[in-house]
Amino acid sequence: MTGSDGSRAPFGARLRSVVADRGNLCVGIDPHPALLEAWGLEVSPAGLARFSRLALDAFGDLVPAIKPQVAFFEEHGSAGIAVLEDVLSSIGELGALSIADAKRGDIGSTMAGYARAWLADGSPLACDALTVSPYLGVGALDAAFDAAADSGRGLFVLARTSNPEAGELQTSTGERGTVAQTVIDEIGRRNTEAFGRGGGSFGVVVGATVSDPPRLDGLSGPVLMPGVGEQGGTLADVRRIAGPALPDTLANISRHVLRAGPDVGEMRAVVSALTTQYRFADTT
Repeated sequence: MTGSDGSRAPFGARLRSVVADRGNLCVGIDPHPALLEAWGLEVSPAGLARFSRLALDAFGDLVPAIKPQVAFFEEHGSAGIAVLEDVLSSIGELGALSIADAKRGDIGSTMAGYARAWLADGSPLACDALTVSPYLGVGALDAAFDAAADSGRGLFVLARTSNPEAGELQTSTGERGTVAQTVIDEIGRRNTEAFGRGGGSFGVVVGATVSDPPRLDGLSGPVLMPGVGEQGGTLADVRRIAGPALPDTLANISRHVLRAGPDVGEMRAVVSALTTQYRFADTT
């Protein structure tokens, strides 16, 4: 999806377009060692490459977004990163959007370096969207916000995650509400400033298992919601937590799909069934 001048359309607009066609399911590519072994593959770069190819063959043309977990590639050094580069490129060739789950977050020139690595045209690691951590301050991510906006890419900023260690910090309350709500409100402000109301390219990560979710009505951007499936989150939870942001919510289901592998047909059948359930584009 490009503009009339050949430029890349903003991530938010591209995401809405592919969601309207393919639904709201995001599947991860998470080649952790135990799963590689369960698939009968070596815990090696060759195993990573084979695992990723089977996953892409199974659902790359079915879902709107695919989320490689960067850590499982990084642990294999430069050879693993080379596999990740191929995966990111292949996702786009299959018509899906790539979300690099790297959770980067730093300050100043270091954050600018991360932004160039993941969000700049011409970088071998360039993805459609990147997960980032705001817990050095949302403003510390300015280089990533600028790079994403300039290149038509997106961000998913950690806000209210479902891991138990996060609760005390993210639900701490200050003058502007909880920490998580403060993050979301700031992302909403940036979306409105950069893109107007609705269709922004800056999203947030909110877990599907949280019992005390923040408000998402002012976000004006997408929501990435992990924790669905094996971690206990349900379709009802996604609807409850997303609220008015439901049409722009990606429900992330990874382990439930990948455990059906390495059989491509079985994974494809699981994803096809889930795609029917997780389709929110027509929700008002």
